[in-house]
Amino acid sequence: QVQLVESGGGLVQTGGSLSLSCAASGRTSGSNTMAWFRQAPGKEREFVAAIGWSARGSKTTYYADAVKGRFTITQDGSKDTVYLRMEGLEPEDTAVYYCGRRGVSLWGIQYTTKADYVYWGQGTQVTVSS
Repeated sequence: QVQLVESGGGLVQTGGSLSLSCAASGRTSGSNTMAWFRQAPGKEREFVAAIGWSARGSKTTYYADAVKGRFTITQDGSKDTVYLRMEGLEPEDTAVYYCGRRGVSLWGIQYTTKADYVYWGQGTQVTVSS
């Protein structure tokens, strides 16, 4: 089993910035794709960003169009922690942000759906005021 714990959410004004963290513990041997999703009230959980493996076996990141250029996902492998730096926040970014981790990851595959991830954190609230 793998446990994921998110932190760093909060309230910020439009145009502001926030950084989220997700620490993995438990049976984390092997590097698997980790991602951030978000869920706004009354909406489905949607993909935000992920860090995984390119077809050549190097680390790669990919983003939803809505956050591209504003959000950055990074990973500290030694701590098995993934971060999400969010800049230029807009009210539409308001949601509960969840960290997800796959059980097995293949090179060259981009995992962007909720069903692709086995392990989830409890979520952290991000609220952007207008």
